[in-house]
Amino acid sequence: MGIRIAVLVVVLVLGACSNAPVQEMSDARQALHAAKKVGAERRSPVVFSQARRYLLNAQTALQRGEYTQARYSAIRAKKHAVMAQRISVEFP
Repeated sequence: MGIRIAVLVVVLVLGACSNAPVQEMSDARQALHAAKKVGAERRSPVVFSQARRYLLNAQTALQRGEYTQARYSAIRAKKHAVMAQRISVEFP
């Protein structure tokens, strides 16, 4: 019984990793949009462009079916977009 549960857990975890990162992509796009609204392109251009690059990488990986890479890049895009937004707001 214990082995069956362990196998089921492994299958569920691996299955979750192979799904398209829809939420992560949406979060990244929204974070970039919010950063752009506060002028991050102008006030924090390096960090903002890194966020945009990660999002483009995520989109490319998603099109190729590389969902783990797409998820990773989307998460990085969101983090950089949030950072660009904070820089823009805190250091106008």
